[in-house]
Amino acid sequence: MNYRKIAVLLATIFIGSSCLAQHKKIYKKDWIDLNKNGKKDVYEDPSRSTKERVDDLLSQMNLNEKTAQMATLYGWKRILKDSLPMPSWKNEVWKDGIANIDEHLNGFINWGIVENKLDLVTDVKRHVWAMNETQRFFIEQTRLGIPVDFSNEGIRGIEAYQATGFPTQLNMGMTWNRSLVRAMGQITGKEARALGYTNVYAPILDVARDQRWGRLEEVYGEDPYLTARLGVEMAKGIQEMGAASTPKHFAVYSANKGAREGLARTDPQVSPREVEDVLLYPFKKVIKEADIMGIMSSYNDYNGIPVTGSSYWLIDRLRTEMGFKGYVVSDSDALEYLYNKHHVAANLKEAVYQAFTAGLNVRTTFRRPDSIIYYLRDLVNEKRIPIETINSRVADVLSVKFRLGLFDSPYVKDAEASKQLVNSAANQQVALQASQESIVLLKNVKNALPLAKSGLKVAVVGPNATDADYAHSHYGPLMSPSVNVLEGIKQKIGAQNVTYAKGSELIDKNWPNSEIFPEEPNAEEIALINEAVETAKKADVVVLAIGGNTKTAGENKSRTSLDLPGHQLALVKAIHQTGKPYVVVLIGSQPVSINYVDLHAPAIIYAGYPGVKGGLAVADVLFGDYNPGGKLTLTFPKSVGQLPLNFPTKPNAQTDEGETARVKGLLYPFGHGLSYTTFSYENLVVNNKLNENGQVEVSLDVKNTGTKDGDEVVQLYIRDVLSSVTTYEKLLKGFERVKLKAGETKKVNFTLVPDDLMLWNREMKQVVEPGDFKVMLGSSSEDIRQTAIFTVK
Repeated sequence: MNYRKIAVLLATIFIGSSCLAQHKKIYKKDWIDLNKNGKKDVYEDPSRSTKERVDDLLSQMNLNEKTAQMATLYGWKRILKDSLPMPSWKNEVWKDGIANIDEHLNGFINWGIVENKLDLVTDVKRHVWAMNETQRFFIEQTRLGIPVDFSNEGIRGIEAYQATGFPTQLNMGMTWNRSLVRAMGQITGKEARALGYTNVYAPILDVARDQRWGRLEEVYGEDPYLTARLGVEMAKGIQEMGAASTPKHFAVYSANKGAREGLARTDPQVSPREVEDVLLYPFKKVIKEADIMGIMSSYNDYNGIPVTGSSYWLIDRLRTEMGFKGYVVSDSDALEYLYNKHHVAANLKEAVYQAFTAGLNVRTTFRRPDSIIYYLRDLVNEKRIPIETINSRVADVLSVKFRLGLFDSPYVKDAEASKQLVNSAANQQVALQASQESIVLLKNVKNALPLAKSGLKVAVVGPNATDADYAHSHYGPLMSPSVNVLEGIKQKIGAQNVTYAKGSELIDKNWPNSEIFPEEPNAEEIALINEAVETAKKADVVVLAIGGNTKTAGENKSRTSLDLPGHQLALVKAIHQTGKPYVVVLIGSQPVSINYVDLHAPAIIYAGYPGVKGGLAVADVLFGDYNPGGKLTLTFPKSVGQLPLNFPTKPNAQTDEGETARVKGLLYPFGHGLSYTTFSYENLVVNNKLNENGQVEVSLDVKNTGTKDGDEVVQLYIRDVLSSVTTYEKLLKGFERVKLKAGETKKVNFTLVPDDLMLWNREMKQVVEPGDFKVMLGSSSEDIRQTAIFTVK
């Protein structure tokens, strides 16, 4: 007997037949009688303002209904045991409603576990039907018919069994392409709504500070300005398509002590000015410019005060100062950590009291919502939390639901249209463009790249040649078909011209202990290397695909070393010693200290985590069908012992001058990236003072001086020459990715506004101080081509 089919059938009868038949009359021509009273209440009237509708609905809600809007219910197989609403739901705490259902029927069950059998997950039309039926329960079976907000992850495309899969956010940063990131946001938002998801947990606005951090793949890079500019585009793109954008993690999250992850996300060692200039800057800009509807509060404390229990962070800074108008969800267990990690609350009930009085709107974690909701009711009845506080928190949630149109159009109307849209050929083409534009050419001696597409026998070697796990991990599409590096090369030049040998595993059998207790390869590992050597000897050229992957990086996977994991370095040395020409494809989200590779390999491309189309994009670059134009958004150190080492940096804080007992210099600086062509910078013009609009106009001519069409990312940096406090050596304040045909010249314009020139003075007031500012334009933070001075009086 198939109990699953019986359960689905019973649910279909309950929801699809009896409930719809019972409540067909609530659906009017232009409105829905959500409270089933036969008249159009203010909150049911689409012509009324959001505030009027929220106020009216709040006036009708009882305490149980209000507190139900202050917690998340995780979806099927996370917390929900049922894939569809069942009669038993009438006895659950969500019978009074719920704020949001997270990750419902998106296929993610746990790390490495994806649901691939249930058609409500795998079939788009059936999935849409199931999402509608879940929503129908809240519209038709609760007293006031308050719809649920379906939230979901979406930092590399919406998380679903299949959807358009983009490169990771780090790769999107390396495109330096605002319009492309905007297009990604639009596709993510549109596909989210088509699949029934109304709230996307993206973009990530954390700024990287430590190359060991496992979550580097999720951020745009080390620079706050770049993070802000791309974050604005992503958030706007999502919300233009009718979904809410909920960035994370607010605040001071990405500076974990020693880049530790897991339960150690606490006690960031960051100065107040760095908090303001680096870690908060992107949030300020995205909140102001994109009018985002959500924020996720972080696990960590700052200066001894946990963020999720702090009215300073969640009210004073976030709402009063930054102007945030949406609702705040807690990162998983951030509320619980108040008592079981930070120990500032005696128990869970006291943690609920602290968090919600501090400004939290919705508790979100992988546990049932009951206890939180019941504690809230107790705290109100005990007169510890005023009902006015509850009303304020709930009003924020309801306001977002009204802005999303859920009270007026709660269902996905056309499942067939959803099927045609999600992961469409047109959307996949944008994803391929993102993969191509994100690839960075690190080194290319004597034009070793591109390779000839004919007349060569190519040996593809390395553990990342066939490993595309990065395209199927959490926080994005789970099972969208992907192309690995080996497949991409075979498609490019024909399988008959390609041989393959793994050469080594990504990690050795004793990893990660081998990072501090290295061992020689065993017989099995030596055999893999020897096989690769023999394969290389029979080829004309070798493509070495090495680096990291999901085994070595990701959430809760910070490292103690930045060296190539496992026995990959031994593999590289063995290939080098064959004397065969070789080029390196470096995959991974963390910078790797590839000193031997950099010294010996004639050409290196950094592919990061290039998405489901990554193998195609890598092959396009290797064989010259795409001229790489990506630029690094992370600093590549030579050794983990040089850390902390990042951009931007204070004067001389990272200098090697005068050192005699340290490894000196970088492998590659922030903003670095080469091309198969060359570019010149000429005719820099800077008006010498702020104009009547408070702006400084900067322009210069960029010329493609080579023989191939290509992209150049023009980067503008400034420095406050003399200031009352130490300021950064270089601050990125403008960038433009410019497409230039061979021999073509284009004028590139930048506008600096007062905000770009501000600092926090000795009284911690943000001001523009009079004096000289140096403008630096170039191809990387170290490759400055043109400079000028302007003066603020």
